[in-house]
Amino acid sequence: MSQEPERIAKFLARAGVASRREIERMIEAGRITLNGEVLKTPAVKVTDADNIIVDNKPAPTKQPPRFWRYYKPLGLVSTERDEKGRKTIFDDLPEDMPRTMSVGRLDINSEGLLLLTNDGGIKRKLELPATGWLRRYRVRVNGRPTDETFEPLRQGVVIDREVFAPMEVVLDRQQGANAWLTVGLREGKYREVRRAMEHVGMKVNRLIRISYGPFQLGDMEPGEVRSIPTRVFKEQLGPEGADLFDAVDENDKPKRTLKPRPNKSRGTRNSPRSDAGNKKPNKKRR
Repeated sequence: MSQEPERIAKFLARAGVASRREIERMIEAGRITLNGEVLKTPAVKVTDADNIIVDNKPAPTKQPPRFWRYYKPLGLVSTERDEKGRKTIFDDLPEDMPRTMSVGRLDINSEGLLLLTNDGGIKRKLELPATGWLRRYRVRVNGRPTDETFEPLRQGVVIDREVFAPMEVVLDRQQGANAWLTVGLREGKYREVRRAMEHVGMKVNRLIRISYGPFQLGDMEPGEVRSIPTRVFKEQLGPEGADLFDAVDENDKPKRTLKPRPNKSRGTRNSPRSDAGNKKPNKKRR
């Protein structure tokens, strides 16, 4: 049992309850009690010895950080709950998955790689712009652009008073009325790729994230989940992330692939068979 005190939001985030920000909102709503008293402020520190109740249930104990790759299908939102009642990625995950959080989001009309973790602290770290992991996308736009069309985006642009950092844009090929691009960026602003393409007169009609930092979508199918060995993730975070792994089981080398829940309604599109963003989409796609 660890007796090193931690702020309660960090403690519960690392136990996989929710993100730190969400936990602070739960405290404001009176949904968390500490040692028999309703908690009124997140400015307290706790240890494993404290009795913490979340929504009338004992808080889970801290688990070793775990990580997964997930192919988000079209038509799902990336939030835990949706105010419009739409299906979320968490409705789609296999039933034997533990509670997880997504690292960043993909909008309902986008598909491809999402990283999942049970550790709120690591989720937050990976979402920070300072982490600087490159995200790559296969993007289909309507029209017949030239390489020069995307030069403004390579230099960086301002859209609605918001600065967009320079992004990598490669024109891969023309396919009928559409063109396929490979786009790389590091910031991950809201609808960044779609807004950037609109800025240069292009409309996105398909967007697939194929990599997030060193992790690739590869040959995964929509809805599929694959575990990432913790030791691999730790190596990718580097020395500055070492403090996030004080509870890691070094023997954690999961190999199992989790398939999506059966009888789900899915599209018939094949996944993009690319692990580096250079292979072309299946010619049968339209």
